[in-house]
Amino acid sequence: MEAFRAPSTITPTPSLIRTQLFFKPISTLSITPNIPQFKTFTAISPSVSTEPISPPEDQTEIINEDEQFDWFSQWYAIMPVCDLDKRAPHGKKVMGLDVVVWWDKTENAWKVFDDMCPHRLAPLSEGRIDQWGRLQCVYHGWCFNGSGDCKLIPQAPLDGPPVHTFQKACVAVYPSTVQNGIVWFWPSTDPQYKDILTKKKPPYIPELDDPSFTFQMYNRDIPYGYEVLIENLMDPAHVPYAHYGMMRTPQPSVKRDREGGRPLEINVQKIDKNGFTATQQMVEVHFIPPCLFHGKATLGGNPNESDESKKGKLARKPPRQALLIFICIPVSPGTSRLIFASPRNFAVWMDWLVPRWVYHINQNLIIDSDLYLVHVQEKKILEADPSNWQKLVFVPTKADAKIVAFRRWLKKYSGGQLKWGNSFDLSLPPCPPREQLMDRYWSHVVNCSSCNAAYKGLNTLEVSLQVLSVASVAILAATKQGMISVAMRNTLAVAAILCFVGSRWLAHYVYKTFRYHDYNHAFR
Repeated sequence: MEAFRAPSTITPTPSLIRTQLFFKPISTLSITPNIPQFKTFTAISPSVSTEPISPPEDQTEIINEDEQFDWFSQWYAIMPVCDLDKRAPHGKKVMGLDVVVWWDKTENAWKVFDDMCPHRLAPLSEGRIDQWGRLQCVYHGWCFNGSGDCKLIPQAPLDGPPVHTFQKACVAVYPSTVQNGIVWFWPSTDPQYKDILTKKKPPYIPELDDPSFTFQMYNRDIPYGYEVLIENLMDPAHVPYAHYGMMRTPQPSVKRDREGGRPLEINVQKIDKNGFTATQQMVEVHFIPPCLFHGKATLGGNPNESDESKKGKLARKPPRQALLIFICIPVSPGTSRLIFASPRNFAVWMDWLVPRWVYHINQNLIIDSDLYLVHVQEKKILEADPSNWQKLVFVPTKADAKIVAFRRWLKKYSGGQLKWGNSFDLSLPPCPPREQLMDRYWSHVVNCSSCNAAYKGLNTLEVSLQVLSVASVAILAATKQGMISVAMRNTLAVAAILCFVGSRWLAHYVYKTFRYHDYNHAFR
């Protein structure tokens, strides 16, 4: 999935994949900085060895309880603001918690509540925003303000006790904020965290708020877990194979096979509780637990150019920069959510011309192209022992350095797997049919304002073409010979055929783009 990238200014296709040099994956840009290699990593050369050596076993480390990563004392992203409708509540699941996100027009802020009415535990996300801007449960009409206080119980008599003021009538409220155009929340309703934003903030990416950068936000629910999602995004070596045909192949001088796999030089700095940094060629990437994995590339420039000359050029024109930003959200065991953006400070005009949903077509294709592979991979890991991942796999080259670093971070600070508390038994359901596993509509379209609007618009166009086709045939059938010219009759006949063919093609396009598109690697 490192194939996500910004659109090209050269190719006419609005793709995040078929791009020129500055849109190569983070893992494929060249020049290796001199940064010390993480000392416990495999020291195997990227060249082929006659006796491959598996990475050494991790030494048992005694870690204080304070050093353990607390999964429920972190900020988690929920959704991009651009994909939230202020007119309705939205139900989401994060870290196994069912929450409802809604717009409080009284405080002009997004609120995150426990998705459960205190009356009879009905989901508030199925409710509505009433005319006074309160969140209303549509089961019995109870209404709540932005602080979670119950403001109305319709069944309570007006002259009776004010039962709506009782503490048990209130909804649990999570601390929340909007940063970088994304709604974040703190997964605890304990009053001690009410002002947590003053002590700890979500990770901040300044380019997402920089007006000189442009980007299109993307989100999708994915049917495999947080751990393997992080692995997949950190893995540059799978890009030319799992995403074959979606990117430029490397130069023939380094090409090893049809897909273009080659040795990769990746170095990881010291791992600590706050994550790690890795360098690959000219790009530095960062993992900031629990959710953020991002990197930045500065594009162009002559390596032989003097520093003074470079400074002069930078003073006249800012360097071209492109980022890859992945926010990986644990939903429940076997399910995760990805929020992706690729800000860039060049070719900004393209986002004014190309609709957002067009970018999402190729982004969905990238997800689909290795979705089944990773889904099955996760099951095999969990069937064995995820805490002993190092013993299950064989990772002898530096191409897997970032994945190994993540797994070592996970083992050292979280026992090898995400801590869900007592919410789940960590078992996964049976693998569903491919049509359900790779469904795009419920995993993305209904959660994307742009794709949802395009889906409805194209469906309306399809129906309109069918109506025009039937209307043209009806006019021909109802019109007697000689009432209209032969040319008009032929025009109506052609119009009927074209409208019918167009509606059939459009129906296929809509289904393949917004519903389900199978991906068979054998025929790529």
